[in-house]
Amino acid sequence: ARGGGRRGLGGGDAAGRAGRGAPVPAPPGRSDAGRAQARRRFGSPLRGATYDTLSGLLAVSGLRSGEAIKLDRGDIDWAEGVLLIRESKFGKSRLVPLQASSMHALQAYAQLRDQLQPRPKEPSFFVSLTRKRVSYAVVQQTFRRLVDDAGTGAGAPYPPRLHDLRHTFAVRTLLGWYRSDDDVQAKLPSLSTYLGHRDPSSTYWYLSAAPELLALAAARQDSAWSAARS
Repeated sequence: ARGGGRRGLGGGDAAGRAGRGAPVPAPPGRSDAGRAQARRRFGSPLRGATYDTLSGLLAVSGLRSGEAIKLDRGDIDWAEGVLLIRESKFGKSRLVPLQASSMHALQAYAQLRDQLQPRPKEPSFFVSLTRKRVSYAVVQQTFRRLVDDAGTGAGAPYPPRLHDLRHTFAVRTLLGWYRSDDDVQAKLPSLSTYLGHRDPSSTYWYLSAAPELLALAAARQDSAWSAARS
């Protein structure tokens, strides 16, 4: 069964094209010059483009890294701008709509991939230099090397992880809703479906994951109590 439909994020929100509201924020520092420099580090145009596009997809969609790695070419509906995430965590499948700009980036990668690796051994969307699906272990190692080379999070108690892109997506979406004075409680089930959580209780965790989110939630609750007492 498909866990989340094309309208799983109805209304104006920041979690994908289905929201048709504020755009998903782009990953920081993703300028064209920065992309070109990062790709040159790999020595291979295909490998550079693969990791650039993969990390960008994780940042703008909130997918689990394993879900993005498992994407096959047939899982992308180019006409509708939707990804099919097949049998992910808890055995659930779901549809993940993306904004047009994200689909354009995927399409540009697909064209370069087909040009540089025209005879893949597997139907995977993201392809390694061996013409097979990229491996989870290598993706993690490569992300760690890129983070270390860039000095990102050098002073943090814990180094950034690839999975943090998913956390950042969820927190930014919730922050956007609070700042827009949206009904967060009503929208939370939609975000839960979009992220592939088993139930909204798993998504509530993000409310305590960032101090700014917690402060906004507390301020809204205080306002509600004050209005009730007046």
